[in-house]
Parts: sequence; structure tokens; C-alpha cells
Amino acid sequence: MLPVDEPSLTSDLIGERHARLVARLRQAAEGSGRDPDAFRLVAVTKGFSADVVRLALEAGLRRFGENRVQEALPKVAAAPDADWHLVGHLQSNKARPAIGAFAWLHSVDDLGLLARLEAIAHDTDRHPDLLLQVNVSREATRSGFDADWFAAQAEHQGELVAAIQGLRHARLRGLMTMAPAGAGDEEARATFRQLRDLRDRLEASLGAPLPELSMGMTADAEAAVAEGATIVRIGTALFGPRPD
Repeated sequence: MLPVDEPSLTSDLIGERHARLVARLRQAAEGSGRDPDAFRLVAVTKGFSADVVRLALEAGLRRFGENRVQEALPKVAAAPDADWHLVGHLQSNKARPAIGAFAWLHSVDDLGLLARLEAIAHDTDRHPDLLLQVNVSREATRSGFDADWFAAQAEHQGELVAAIQGLRHARLRGLMTMAPAGAGDEEARATFRQLRDLRDRLEASLGAPLPELSMGMTADAEAAVAEGATIVRIGTALFGPRPD
């Protein structure tokens, strides 16, 4: 059930929330000397029905994020022309349906999964856009490449760089991370700054651009945009708390 003070979702309400959020994030970008047009929002519909996706489409939203492949499939089928992003942890045994459903996979967190995604992309003649998830906060409960390992690999052109250079069908577009749970503004900004630095090091080793930084959710979106996020993953600020 919805909280007592939570209004029923309508396309107008989603549109109003989206406009207010974008205005606030543009202000945060400008305040940090960044391009206010350099970020875009992914509306995270985890826990919400395909009807909510329909309302969001009516409000003009086109990019949607889901955490789990199985939950996403009926929503993807209901809105096949939307731009779908998998933002949650991806198990290797769900890699094939994930490539079939999502244009973007944000949570590639080990080299074995990267190789499997490339093989499936080759077999299916698809070209998914991938982001490598780095556990910058070093929280044991978070998925992602170890940040220290990742930095060493990028610096010394280790097996990570070799794996990326071997991609022919999947396309590596950048990195993703999450700030520590409950982080304040400064801690969140430090986390996002470190991801940007890791991206810059990896770009230098590859000699190729990695334009995307997926970082920031409702609680820390402004900090993320201030530190150069190009993709911000937003659920609660658009749709309210997830229903039980």
C-alpha cells in the first residue's frame, strides 16, 4: 500500500517531478562549472508495474532502468521502443536474456561476465552498451570490481585492458558505481570523484574515450552531477516509494 501522504501516480505528477528534478540537477551542474546538458536520467521502475511505465511514457520519459532481468521482461515487452537499462547485478546465467532485453548493461562486475556478454553479442549479432561497475566504496555488500585492483589494472595495462581491447560486438562505454549507503554530500562526491579518476586512467591506457559515468540515485543525484555523472539512476524522486 502507498503511504497515507503519497499521492496516486499520474502522468502529470511524474512529468512535474521529472521537470523539478532536472531543473535542480542542472543547477547543481552549473554550480560546479559543468555542462547542464551533459547528464540524462534513467527512470528506475524496479518494483513498479508496467502501468507505471505507461504513465511515464505518457509524461515523456523514454529511458528506464530495472534491477532484475525476470521482473523487467514483461515491462520491456510492453514498451519495446523505450531505451532499457539493466542497473542491478547481472548473474552470468541471465546474460543471454539480458542482452535480448536491454540496450545498456550498467553492472558488468567481473572479467568472466564481460567475456560471456561479448560471446553472446557475437552469437546474436547485437551490440550492447556496457558499463563496468566498480566498488569504489569498498562495501562488502556491494558488487563491482575491487577499486584498488581496477586502478592497478588500468595503470599497468593488465588483463582488464586486454579484455576490453578484445571486444568486437559489445561496446564498453564507461563506468558505474554507487555511493556508500547513507553517505553525506562530501562522502558521496569523493566516491564519484574517484570513479571519474578511474575512468580517466582507463581511457589513457586504452587510448579511447569512455564517455559515460553512471552514478547517483535519488539521495545523491546532485553530488553525482556535480562530479560529472552522465547517467543518473532515479526511482523514488519520480515514482515515490516502491510499493510493498
